[in-house]
Amino acid sequence: MYPKAYIDYLVHFHGDRDYFECHELLEEQWKRDGRPNGWLVLIQIAVAFYHYRRGNMSGALRLIRRAQALLEEARGMIRQLGLDDQALETLLGDTAARIVRGEPYRSVELPIRDRSLYEQCLAACAKQQLAWGQPSDLGNVDVVNKHQRRDRSGILAERERKKRAKAEGK
Repeated sequence: MYPKAYIDYLVHFHGDRDYFECHELLEEQWKRDGRPNGWLVLIQIAVAFYHYRRGNMSGALRLIRRAQALLEEARGMIRQLGLDDQALETLLGDTAARIVRGEPYRSVELPIRDRSLYEQCLAACAKQQLAWGQPSDLGNVDVVNKHQRRDRSGILAERERKKRAKAEGK
């Protein structure tokens, strides 16, 4: 019923709190599906929490506000994805207020209203030996600073390949 990338997103968001991986997973789904705003809202939420956890308050606030604005257009898809759009709106507003007040990051749970989706995510979490809803491990630099620590060689090689293909096509 739900795409695997979405289940994986929810498992990472609530299990190991790997918000960077959440972004990566849904960005591919977003592109495959024709770039619908529902996926973009969830991508922006993950990236906002990635920045918030790292103390980048202005980046986090900017992305939370973008997600809030896009949520209006994406409510139908958000509901189809088994989330409570009203509760998500409240969560985003509360998070924005905490950021504005300079409060430190804290882990949150997205408001899943579809019980079968929730149970599917719990099972996937358990299979990966992750605890659903566990607070973020702020000492795990491989997750907290993932953008600085990941291997980008594949990304750079693909970017170079596209440049060459474009140059040859002209």
